Amino acid sequence: MSDNKESTGFVKWFDARKGYGFIQVSDGENDEDDVFVHFSNIEMEGFKKLDMGDEVKFILKKNEDNDKGPEALNVRVVAKDRRF
Repeated sequence: MSDNKESTGFVKWFDARKGYGFIQVSDGENDEDDVFVHFSNIEMEGFKKLDMGDEVKFILKKNEDNDKGPEALNVRVVAKDRRF
């Protein structure tokens, strides 16, 4: 695991039944990359899920030592997007 940093982004999609989805990073460094998020990495009470368009903060874990892409850890909702 290399250097992990806090990032911000928006939920691109999240399937609550499958328990995973993707976040689009918006902090300027990885604007084109989507980041995988698993429900176990969401910090909230009760049923853990994200909604499309939610603004989130998270720790970006880069997986350079295997075939997996970046992963979001310690995901926290900053603002709910009421458009969807």
